[in-house]
Amino acid sequence: MEKKPHAVKRDLPPREAPWPLLVLLLVSVLLLNALLYLYLSSSRGSQGRGEAEPSLCPFGYFKIGPMKNCSPWLSCEAINREVRKLKCVGEGAVKKVFLSEWKENKVVLAQLTTAELKEDFFHGLKMLKALQSKHVVRLLGYCEKQFTILTEYHPLGSLRGLNETLHIPKYKGMNTWHRRLMLAIDYVSIIRYLHSSPLGTLVMCDSNDLDKVLSQYLLTSDFHILVNDLDALPLVNRSAGRLVKCGHRELWGEFVAPEQRWPYGEDVPFDDELMPPYDEKTDIWKIPDVSNFLLGHVEGSDIVRLHLFDIHAACKKKDPAGRPSAQEILDTYRKVLTLLIREAAMPGTREML
Repeated sequence: MEKKPHAVKRDLPPREAPWPLLVLLLVSVLLLNALLYLYLSSSRGSQGRGEAEPSLCPFGYFKIGPMKNCSPWLSCEAINREVRKLKCVGEGAVKKVFLSEWKENKVVLAQLTTAELKEDFFHGLKMLKALQSKHVVRLLGYCEKQFTILTEYHPLGSLRGLNETLHIPKYKGMNTWHRRLMLAIDYVSIIRYLHSSPLGTLVMCDSNDLDKVLSQYLLTSDFHILVNDLDALPLVNRSAGRLVKCGHRELWGEFVAPEQRWPYGEDVPFDDELMPPYDEKTDIWKIPDVSNFLLGHVEGSDIVRLHLFDIHAACKKKDPAGRPSAQEILDTYRKVLTLLIREAAMPGTREML
């Protein structure tokens, strides 16, 4: 009986991806890296005065809306003559805020509520003038003798309304982990700017709870964050031994940093003179809580939190000296954004190969 020859098993060559797909893959990777480079370069900026106002107007001038030329900050006379109040849109401890109109542009007019707080008002105005940059709401004018400040109007309002804004059909496409992480990067960029400002190291004192923090910042129509309220911004000067205290009353709760709480127990009545001062690391303690709000609960946000776990744990160290700087946090946030964008592109890449 004749034996049948055994079938010879041949190794099939690996399936190669068609060259057009490889070219497309290469172009996609290069484009992704280019976009990341442009984003990180533009958002990194330089510190201090180098972080110029977006309108590129010189100090003491502004440009909003369709304006082609820069205008000097409006004086008392110009505000009285050209600005028309429309309605009251808010009131805080220091200022009452009115939606107003100037030359067919919506603007915001803030007025002092009570003379007892004029020092806070003038401090806020001083900070607003000195810190004009891409991180700070744009100043349009002021009148010291009438205790009024005019600033640019942002219709989306404060950060407190972020989640409600993202449920509006027009903005639902913004409700992604990527966009939310970019907002967190904006927030930390502002803290970094304040800690290395042209005036020195400034502490964001009006921040005793999350709601209060969020009310200090504005959400712009192109989904960036600006700091809006600078009334409580004391200066730390270590070389001169100058630290700060945020107010003269006792602070409670897990949101404020441990060094901001009364250290002598319930048996000892609070005494402001006995309360030890502290530095800008109180702002660092609060960053994880604010970022957690900004990240929200969308697909991918838990992955972002996982990548930020170590840096956020460092922010919550009881010893302020052990907490990272705002610059270190900002660098970490940017690295995580870069990593996750690349990882998001990888599933499609593997399928193409």
